[in-house]
Parts: sequence; structure tokens; C-alpha cells
Amino acid sequence: MPALVQPSGPAHSRILSIGAARGDLEIPNDDLVGPIDSSDEWIRQRTGIVQRRRASRSIGAIDLAVEAAESAIKKSGLDRAEIDGVIIATISNVAVTPSMASLAAHRLGLTPAAAFDISAACAGYVYGVAQADALVRSGICRNVLVIGAEKLSDIVDPTDRSISFLLADGAGAVVVGPSDHTGIGPTVWGSDGEKWDAIRVTSTFEEYRNNPGVVAWPTLRQDGQTVFRWAVWEMAKVARETLEASGIEAADLAAFIPHQANMRIVDEFAKQLKLPDSVAIARDIETQGNTSAASVPLALHALLEERPELSGGLALTIGFGAGLVYGAQVIEIP
Repeated sequence: MPALVQPSGPAHSRILSIGAARGDLEIPNDDLVGPIDSSDEWIRQRTGIVQRRRASRSIGAIDLAVEAAESAIKKSGLDRAEIDGVIIATISNVAVTPSMASLAAHRLGLTPAAAFDISAACAGYVYGVAQADALVRSGICRNVLVIGAEKLSDIVDPTDRSISFLLADGAGAVVVGPSDHTGIGPTVWGSDGEKWDAIRVTSTFEEYRNNPGVVAWPTLRQDGQTVFRWAVWEMAKVARETLEASGIEAADLAAFIPHQANMRIVDEFAKQLKLPDSVAIARDIETQGNTSAASVPLALHALLEERPELSGGLALTIGFGAGLVYGAQVIEIP
């Protein structure tokens, strides 16, 4: 039997560049409080959100993905022919198939790049970076475009008090390529399917199809207390495990970029990890809202816009959400 050839690639990879696209509409709390019988003060106290960015009806998640990607590709300095992989993390694709990534690759002029979607909700972007890192270092791809893109306003019930006021629209994109040093540390990831329904849609498409006029269009819901406890206590353990796997201490970090689920979760996270004051903490949920798979790259982009001197430092990134799935890694900030 002849020996198979197996590709090999560079020893290391890193994030070369980052781009972002945010919903064109700024939605303050006061615009949402009527249907949920609430107040601006209640939303601020529970979530830290002052406003969220949402997209106009004519703008889809794919449009946000392409806009963010265009920026990341331009900043990378690469020729488009050098990008041979496209990964999109999303729960907002309007079609079950084909993938959003294949359409994005076409619109971005990246054909015939390999393209596929990831359904890992708020952990999806971190999952995408993990796969891009592996693809580059294995030699299967030269450079990989990773996008987190969501239009969650399409699956919001404005009368729901559990999650509707959190959700927003946007996309963040990075290009992952070869490096002469380690720019992406080990990924610590996993799932807890026992809590599968802690964040869920109200019905399946099958239930919607089989009960016309009875079952409403599926929209997102969450069990807030279950998610809060899991995020704070279990994800703090994952974050500490990630630092240990990466061989660094909290004091070595320049930034902490957690999924922007809730400001209370972000603050409790920082407390649990005993982060020193020198570590910048992403808190763009205040003005962006929760964008699921787009959350981590958008938060990183916002922090870099505010503090460009963080570039070149190390950031702990962690995503967690529906599934319940989670993923974390330390990266070199592009």
C-alpha cells in the first residue's frame, strides 16, 4: 500500500487583523420597556445595558458579516487569493442550508476558499478561532477568515422579559495566519447538554410547521438564574484552566475579553479571576448589547479602538452560551 501524503504547516499561528460591523440603529432602553412593563433603570441594574445596536430590516446578518470581513481583510495586508478558508459562527442564518460562509466567500471574492458555518451560539467565534488555528498549523489552509455574525433582532419577542432586551446585531471578523511565534494558545472548550434548554427557542421549526396559527414563530428565551450561576461559577473555572494551559498568570494579561452576556457577569468574572488593575476589561455590552457569536470579536475591536496600545499584548477570550457550550483561549492582540 503506498504511503499517503499528509500536509504540514507552520509551527504557530496568530490573529493578523480584526474588523467589525455594528447595527445601524441605536436602540435605547426606553424604546423597549413598554411591552415588557419595565424601565430603563431596571434594565441598567440587571444588565448594564444603556442601548443596543440593531440593524434595519433591509440589512441581514450576511451583510454585517461581509462588512466586518472586508475591514479585516484590508487590515491584514493579504491578497484575497491567500485566504483559502472562511468560517462563520452564527445562529442567524436565514437558511438551514447552504451556509452563510459560502455566500460570504463569494461576495468577498474568496472563491474557491473552503467555507462552513459553526452553530455554537455565544462560543462560536472562539470555536472558529480554534479551528482556524488548527487549519493553518496543519497546512490545510494558508490563512483563514473567521467571522462571528448575528442579527438577533430577527428572533426577538418584544414582550419577553427573559432575554429580548439584551439582544443586538453585529459582526466581528479576524484573519488567522502563520506566525513565527505562538499567537493563539490552547483552546479549552466543552459543553453541558444537561442544561441544553437554559437558553433556547420557544419552539422547533417542526412544531411551528405542524401547528399553524397555534405555535408562534420561534424566538429566544433563557432561564436567567441558571445561566447566571453557570456563567459566573463554571466559566470562571474554565478561564483559570485556560490561563494554566497557556502557561501564564492573570497578571501577564493585557486584556480580558469575555462574551458580553451581561455586565454583572463580566464584573463577577473579573472578581473571581482576581484580575489586577493593569488588565483592561471589555465592557462594550453597555452600548452594543449581546450579539452572541459576534460578541467577543466586537468587544475586542471596541477595546482596541479605545486603547490601541493594547495591540501586541495578551488577551484571555471566552465565549459561553446556548447549548450550553463554552470555549476559551489566550490570544495575542492584533
